Amino acid sequence: MRIVAAMSGGVDSSVAAALLQEQGHEVVGISMQLHDQTEGRGPSFGRCCALDDLHDAKAVAARLGIPHYVLGLERSFHDGVIAPFVRDYLEGRTPIPCARCNTDVKFASLVEKTRGLGIAHVATGHYARTDRDSETGRHRLRKGKDDGKDQSYFLFGLSQEQLALALFPVGHLQKDEVRALARERRLPTADKAESQEICFVPDDDYAGFVERQAPAADRSGPILDTEGRALGKHDGIHRFTVGQRKGLGLASARPLYVLRVVPEERAVVVGEESALAGQTLVAREVNWLSIAHPERPLRAAAKIRYRHPEAPATIEPLPDGRARLHFDAPQRAITPGQAAVFYDGDVCLGGGWIEQPSA
Repeated sequence: MRIVAAMSGGVDSSVAAALLQEQGHEVVGISMQLHDQTEGRGPSFGRCCALDDLHDAKAVAARLGIPHYVLGLERSFHDGVIAPFVRDYLEGRTPIPCARCNTDVKFASLVEKTRGLGIAHVATGHYARTDRDSETGRHRLRKGKDDGKDQSYFLFGLSQEQLALALFPVGHLQKDEVRALARERRLPTADKAESQEICFVPDDDYAGFVERQAPAADRSGPILDTEGRALGKHDGIHRFTVGQRKGLGLASARPLYVLRVVPEERAVVVGEESALAGQTLVAREVNWLSIAHPERPLRAAAKIRYRHPEAPATIEPLPDGRARLHFDAPQRAITPGQAAVFYDGDVCLGGGWIEQPSA
C-alpha cells in the first residue's frame, strides 16, 4: 500500500516512516515548509518545521531510501494559524496554535496531496491511535499508549474523512521505545531533542511576536481588582492569560493572579488564587469526532488544557455548534482560547474552543 508519511524532522515521525516501510508499504515522505521562523535573526534549531528539521527529515528519508518532498504551505500557515494566533491574543484569548495547525493546515494539506497522488493513507508521528466502532461504523480517535505523550488533545478537530485516512504508527509505543527503535535503525534523529516552543515564536516571546505582526497601536489599559478599582496599568491584554501571577507589575501584600481579561474595556482583572476556580464553561466550534452529534446532555471526562487532568463533567449540546460543560468539581483557571476536549475512557469524543468560563 502507498502511504504518505508526514516527516517533521523529529524522531517520532522518522520511526513512523521506518515502521511503515518495514511492514512492506511504499512510503512517500513529505515535509511541510510552514514559516520562516528566523524573522531575519539567523537560524533556530530544535523546533518543529524549521529549516534544520527539513534537513533532518531529508536525511532520514535518504537513510530509509524513500522519496522525500517538501510542500510550501507558508500562506496556508499564515492564514490558518498565525493570523488567528495574533487575533486571539489581541482579543483576550490564549490560543493553541498546534491544534489548529494539525487539523486546519497539516492534515488538510496532506489529505489533498494523497488524493492527487492516488495514495490511500496519511501517516504521522502523533502519539494517538484509531479504530472503528463496530456498531456505528464511525472512525474513533483514541489516546496514545504513552500517557505522558498522548497527543489526541491536539487532534480533536479532525473530520471523519481525515481520521479514516490517518495512520499513527507510534501510537501504541512508549517514547523510550520509539527512541530505542530509532537507535537500532541508526536514524539521524534518534537522539534529537524534543521541540518545546511554538515553532513560529523562536524566542518564546509571544507578546513581542504579536506586536510585530499587528499594526502599531496604543493597547494600554487598566489593571482592576474584583471590585473594579484600578490597581495599575498594563501595555496590552495580549501580555496576560488567566491564571498568570508573574509580570503583573503590581505591588501587593498577597499574591495576585489574572482572573479574566476584558477586551472591550482593555482591562485585566486580578484577584486571589481562590477566585480562579470555575465549574462551568461554554465552548464554540465544537467538533463531535468519534460519536455523532448528541441530541441530549451526556457524561464524559473533559480536559481544559493539554496538561490539565481530565475531570468528570456533563456536556450539554447548544445551538450553533456550541456546548456547555458543567464539571462535577471546580477547575482551576478555565481560559478562553484553550480547548475543552471530551473523552470516554481512552476514546476522544471531540472538543471545542473555550469561549467563556461561565454560563
